Amino acid sequence: MKYVDEFRDPALARALLDRIAATVTRPWTVMEICGGQTHSIMRHGIDQLLPDELELVHGPGCPVCVTPLETIDRALAIAERPGVIMTSFGDMLRVPGSRDDLFRVKSRGGDVRMVDSPLKALEFARREPEHEVVFLAVGFETTAPGNAMALKQARAEGLTNFSEIVSHVLVPPAMEAILASPANRVQGFLAAGHVCTVMGWQEYEPLAEKYRVPIVPTGFEPVDILEGILKTVELLESGDPGVENRYLRAVKRQGNPAARAVVDEVYEVCDRKWRGIGTIPASGLGIRAEYADFDAEKKFAVADINTEEPAVCISGEILQGLKKPHECPAFGQECTPLNPLGATMVSSEGACAAYHKYARGNLL
Repeated sequence: MKYVDEFRDPALARALLDRIAATVTRPWTVMEICGGQTHSIMRHGIDQLLPDELELVHGPGCPVCVTPLETIDRALAIAERPGVIMTSFGDMLRVPGSRDDLFRVKSRGGDVRMVDSPLKALEFARREPEHEVVFLAVGFETTAPGNAMALKQARAEGLTNFSEIVSHVLVPPAMEAILASPANRVQGFLAAGHVCTVMGWQEYEPLAEKYRVPIVPTGFEPVDILEGILKTVELLESGDPGVENRYLRAVKRQGNPAARAVVDEVYEVCDRKWRGIGTIPASGLGIRAEYADFDAEKKFAVADINTEEPAVCISGEILQGLKKPHECPAFGQECTPLNPLGATMVSSEGACAAYHKYARGNLL
């Protein structure tokens, strides 16, 4: 299959591994930002094939994982109301709030529906005008254009029974928060290729210059990831870091201008709380005043619901690359995919779920 098989070629992967081994002269710590990359690394055993000097740590690039607990609790409060249809992507229905998840609300009779697109939620709003249809809109810059377009279309059609709970987060501010932390150990980044297809890589250039780190946008197949790792190591070893795109078939420097334009029209940058990390300034997107009628948190008066994170879950340290999933005493014991204590285990992109599925850490 074009653009897939060639990026899973064992001979190419082995050649890249040999080049990485030949390039590394000292220990380095590299963070892959995206949860999809984490799962690919675990699934293909890339972490076990790299030289001992090179350590991969896992970043906050799982949108479900970083959705704050209070956002889930606000969605639960709305979903329990009569006449409401709550919609979202599949993973979000299983993410635990402080006392429940959306699937449990559904089991008690709540109208909770899984959709693969916000446009499906719009269909419900058209077909069932007697119901309030709410879409739980989460994700990084990747899903923001589609979610913004849904609000734009709802306003154009005059669908007053459609709204969104928005918890979009932005990658560059999270990377800066990691780099600025006194506890930081990350020396280079594999940037999320799908985010860069929308946003490009211009936003990373000031970070690379300020913190003297290499940032390499890359894809999700084994050869993609190994090419990204090789370029990151080359930049680290040369002492001349910068931004180097290694997702050439999908990413352009300016990203997708049309997608960026619709995001800017509907959403605006705001401070955003990240689950397990805390509030990062200017790291999120919120609904602009012009679209306030479609803001579910205001419409249903749930914005004052605030929730503290449980102390037992160390997902925040995992998301910052400070610890790995198997270092959590609950991992694989009290916390499993069937009984997740935190979002990094419940999400299909979470690092804990990847370690559990591919038998890393204390499951061996």
